[in-house]
Amino acid sequence: MTWENFVSTYGQAAGPLRLGQWVCADTERPTGRLGPQARNFRATIAVGDCLRTSTAAASGPIAALTAMLHERGIAIETLKFHQMASNGLTATFICGSDGVRTEWAVGLSQDPTQSALRALIACANRLMA
Repeated sequence: MTWENFVSTYGQAAGPLRLGQWVCADTERPTGRLGPQARNFRATIAVGDCLRTSTAAASGPIAALTAMLHERGIAIETLKFHQMASNGLTATFICGSDGVRTEWAVGLSQDPTQSALRALIACANRLMA
């Protein structure tokens, strides 16, 4: 399989689930002496024609988006997570499960966080197909 075919198969953004704006509301907060603490995230998420803003307090973006999706009735658990940089892009590979099926997906972006979020959305869409 060529890289282009791989990305078109596993990185498909097409599906009922779409991620719009993504914000970490408190990026300036210093790490406490107990290590990283929960941060507040906000996202615009569309499921079909229903567009809504969601919020979550979590240790990182993947945990926050997972919580937001769960709140919308979309169960997904990240089983495997791999990230690598190549040619100015970050590729994130996620294996996720809805408790019944397991799917792999990939997300690409210059920004590592956006790459991971795209991979999680692609994985959720593959699980919903």
